[in-house]
Amino acid sequence: MAGQKQTTLRDRVELKGVGVHSGAPVRIVLHPADVDTGISFLRTGLEGGRERQIEARYNAVSATELCTIIGDANSGAVATIEHLMAAFTGLGVDNALVEIDGPEVPIMDGSSAPFVDAIDMVGLVRQVANRRYIKILKPVRVEQGRAFSELRPFARGFRLEVEIDFDTPLIGRQKRVLDLEPGAFRRDIARARTFGFMKDVERLWKAGFALGASLDNTVALGDEGVINPEGLRFADEFVRHKTLDAIGDLSLAGAPILGCYRSYCGGHRMNVAVLQALFADRSAYAIVEGGRRDVGHAEPAIRPALAFAAETN
Repeated sequence: MAGQKQTTLRDRVELKGVGVHSGAPVRIVLHPADVDTGISFLRTGLEGGRERQIEARYNAVSATELCTIIGDANSGAVATIEHLMAAFTGLGVDNALVEIDGPEVPIMDGSSAPFVDAIDMVGLVRQVANRRYIKILKPVRVEQGRAFSELRPFARGFRLEVEIDFDTPLIGRQKRVLDLEPGAFRRDIARARTFGFMKDVERLWKAGFALGASLDNTVALGDEGVINPEGLRFADEFVRHKTLDAIGDLSLAGAPILGCYRSYCGGHRMNVAVLQALFADRSAYAIVEGGRRDVGHAEPAIRPALAFAAETN
């Protein structure tokens, strides 16, 4: 990974769908962006014709219940960003502007695959600036009950070790280890869909969630097993999707990570919490370019132009 140039989209590309939680129709346009601008969202259609640009960064996160939300309800927010962010990170997109006219990124088929297809449709272009990375120098860990998430040094790129443990034989205990690069992301992770339990649907509806969920965009689990007529895409699709979520959430670091991420029974809250812990300790990371330290112990110099299961499972 070290030494690569930054990339952006070769052209703009548009997608339409509905929000899995809001149920609202939404249109997004992925635009190319300049070097060192990172990923940002331009929220349009706000009251009074207002627009708001929101950095896709951990310090812009306002909620992590069932999905990751950046911004705030009063001035403009964007929910369920994790599947799109995972596609950007999985394919190595450094800079892009996401124009969105609704409160939530469309769920599409519940995975990152439609976003991967859209990015592939227009392709990527290398930019003049070198890519910067966040190199993990020492372990950082957060815990909540039996759940934990941690980042630790790792010499070969970005590895994820994600483990889930649900108290139901329909899922049980599953673990996935992934060395993140575009080929592995496309093959093993991008198509894994969000999932939820039918017994939770009424409670979620009353709380204002899952209003756009259907068998077209969610793996639904009943008392006897998977309800979707086509079944699972992978035998361990559940942990693969949790890995997808982790990739998307950890992209909010603002630059690719050089290190290893481990989690047990984690979720959006724990993914964001470990980034907060990392950047709270300036001795835990360095910003490097081309395999050498070039910024030191500072915030990344990169600034922008759902699973329905419980957070700790």
